Amino acid sequence: MSKQQLLEERSGGCCTPIMVAALDSAAAGEGAAVFKALSDPIRLRLMSIIASAGKEVCVCDITGYFDVSAPTISHHLRVLREAGLVDCERRGTWVYYWPLPARLTWVSTLLSVPAAV
Repeated sequence: MSKQQLLEERSGGCCTPIMVAALDSAAAGEGAAVFKALSDPIRLRLMSIIASAGKEVCVCDITGYFDVSAPTISHHLRVLREAGLVDCERRGTWVYYWPLPARLTWVSTLLSVPAAV
């Protein structure tokens, strides 16, 4: 099984919105890991840059947006990867990042508000 398939399986299909049913302990742990990853302003901004690019983004194009060192950016990108929000591929000396739509859909569904009945 590929790394991509594992991440998609980990993010699972859709979850039930928290306004519909309470989370079980596994889903709560998974959600907490995602929200913890996004709770840092640098990581949230990194996620928005990667997700809004509409294509993969080279780390060389990301670092100019921040006043922190390259190793710090690498650390934050690793946290986003470990949370299943982005994936990457090394090409030569550069690493390219892209968002994982299944995980973003999972978060979106988790927080969605059902239409009033």
